[in-house]
Amino acid sequence: MRPPEALPTYEEGPPTGTELEPGPPPEVPRDPSRIAWTRRRASAGRIWRTYRKNTLGMIGLAVLILFALVAIFAPLLANKEGLKATCPCNGIPFSPPSLQYPLGTDNYGRSVLTLTIWGSRVSLTVGLLATAISMVIGSFIGIVAGYRGGVSESVLMRLTDWFLVIPFLPLAIVLASVLSPSLGVIIVVIGITSWPSTARIVRAQVLSVKTRPYVERSRALGASGWHLNTRHILPNVGPLIFANTILTVAVAILSESTLAFLGLGDPLSTSWGTILENAFGTGAAYAGQWWWIVPPGLAIVFVVLAFTLCGFALDEILNPKLRQR
Repeated sequence: MRPPEALPTYEEGPPTGTELEPGPPPEVPRDPSRIAWTRRRASAGRIWRTYRKNTLGMIGLAVLILFALVAIFAPLLANKEGLKATCPCNGIPFSPPSLQYPLGTDNYGRSVLTLTIWGSRVSLTVGLLATAISMVIGSFIGIVAGYRGGVSESVLMRLTDWFLVIPFLPLAIVLASVLSPSLGVIIVVIGITSWPSTARIVRAQVLSVKTRPYVERSRALGASGWHLNTRHILPNVGPLIFANTILTVAVAILSESTLAFLGLGDPLSTSWGTILENAFGTGAAYAGQWWWIVPPGLAIVFVVLAFTLCGFALDEILNPKLRQR
């Protein structure tokens, strides 16, 4: 029987560095903020890859990009002096479409194409800014009501119900007529009258999120209300707010066009609604001057439809039930 091998002894000390194999380098702690941004970029990439598969959503996005480029590069596409009724560059009033004026002229001889191009700036600006005000108010009220509960929730929800009960258009007309007619007033009026539905949706989502285990765990560890709302609740209701924002922009653009059509818009600015109001005020619909009515009307329809398609596409991405279909 072979005797067992004796264990090696180191009478002259431990082995030298050449005899030891180098181990793996110590792990360097990663930056939490960098990890968070990496996850957000990956999530945004997944959303974009899913969004690209939605044909209607891509069509809506292409239309929005087209109108955004028209609004941004309006000074390069049309001379702003053509908006003035006394500009010598204007043509003959009520002229039908021609090579010089592709969309005809209005009652002052101004090019309808120039009016439509510059009107895109005002209509899109009003829609985006009014939607921003609406989203801020609705999201704040919805988060506070859903998180705090109790008396705060009752008071805020009764206020929301009051705004929901009152018809939107009469309330907007009253506010716009009482205040001085200007672009800022129109933005504020649309913003403060279109937030209740957002508040309701956000509150319902917050009631669901605040009872989830990770929120309860964070609360048990001593997290403050600000930490819970900014780090846990708001990121989870954010996609819902964003999808609702896309749909609200379309409503805001329609509201601005409606108020301008009723003569409550800014008389010093040109929007698609003011073009239609001027056209109907001078009897263009009865005189057969279709070139004065169709371009701004189609612009409103295309932009509202594009925002709606984008909103539905995002809703399918962010809603697990619709995504499974």
